[in-house]
Amino acid sequence: MNAGGQDACSLAMGVVEAARRSARVDVVICPPFTALAAAAHELWESKSAVMLGAQNMHPEPAGAFTGEISASMLKDSGATWVILGHSERRQIFGETDELIERKVAAALRAELRPIACVGETLEERDAGKTLEVVERQTRAFLDELAKRPGVGVIAYEPVWAIGTGKVARPEDAQEVHAMIRGLLASVSEELATSTRILYGGSVKADNAEGLLGQIDVDGALVGGASLDAAGFGKIIDSAERLAEAAERG
Repeated sequence: MNAGGQDACSLAMGVVEAARRSARVDVVICPPFTALAAAAHELWESKSAVMLGAQNMHPEPAGAFTGEISASMLKDSGATWVILGHSERRQIFGETDELIERKVAAALRAELRPIACVGETLEERDAGKTLEVVERQTRAFLDELAKRPGVGVIAYEPVWAIGTGKVARPEDAQEVHAMIRGLLASVSEELATSTRILYGGSVKADNAEGLLGQIDVDGALVGGASLDAAGFGKIIDSAERLAEAAERG
């Protein structure tokens, strides 16, 4: 809940400039609802490859849900992506696995690309339940992602790392991402190879390369660091260097 007006447009253009240095990395920005249409206009005017997403949506296409936003409204505003099940939605607003599954299904029906989030609390991590919790959350929407392999994205964002400055060690992130990849492979090899799995949780310029360098970490869901276009640009640069190195073999 930051940068909802003119600030969002300025920030979007800062990201556009930062992304010009990158030819191999996909970049999506997700401003608040109030700034979606304005940001979409700025991206269109600049002819940028940066894509637009929303931070949430309601699973129903229309109806008596005052204050909610539907998939068609997001598309009308220019969004092509949507974040679903963010840890703050789960923890603060009580969103359940079942609701997030409905949202993922609704997004796919509307031809929006969902970024479906999973992650454990500190208490669950301390109890050794990380993999159990993340597996349960992922299985809730797995069948929906399988209907259109490669369209949806999964983001692992441990709750204890959101906005706290704490970050999972690269090897810890890799362990969870590998488990998620295995779940996808249990459905089909196509789903496993075509689905991007992002890491989110206090990703910054100084830790991005170590996280993104893990074999099953395909990208980052960036929170607070995305409010600084220059810092966000450094994360994009890290991803670009890794992608270039991968091309060279």
